[in-house]
Amino acid sequence: MKNGQARRMITAALCVAIGVILPQAFHAIPNAGSVFLPMHIPVLVCGLICGWRYGILCGILTPLLSSVLTGMPPMAYLPAMLCELAVYGLVTGVLSRRLRPGRPMAGRYLALIAAMLAGRLVMGAVNALIFRAGSYSLAVFIAAAFVTALPGIAVQLLVIPGLVHLLEKSGAAAPLEHAPARRET
Repeated sequence: MKNGQARRMITAALCVAIGVILPQAFHAIPNAGSVFLPMHIPVLVCGLICGWRYGILCGILTPLLSSVLTGMPPMAYLPAMLCELAVYGLVTGVLSRRLRPGRPMAGRYLALIAAMLAGRLVMGAVNALIFRAGSYSLAVFIAAAFVTALPGIAVQLLVIPGLVHLLEKSGAAAPLEHAPARRET
């Protein structure tokens, strides 16, 4: 196993652990989990730092382990949240390697915003089509995914890109190699 791969594996495991522990501090305040989205932060960070494979695993394992160990998220919300967080890990991991390699901070923001939108859309689609079919409206989706979550979205945009930069700069996380540009044929 290469040193970078081992470092990403350890980082991903730490992100899962933080994703299980961090929300506990927020659940002491009513509705704070759905407002500040503490479980989303380590998954988004994992995708940006470790790539899409570890990002997806972190997005699946974090809510699953948290639900089993702490009861949060409740089983009724677990499937949609699991899909949402898996998409966060996938999209941040894929896009962080492809967007603006010469300007890593801009690439992080673009990857983060794209992942946040894609994950929320998947969560809304999963709820509307499978888990709450017939009782899930566009108004409920907008309220839950954007209005209630606005403070959490702001925290993610303010904290995550800088945190990833600091982790990479300190050597605590190995920066991902950027994907080579495709050649036109």
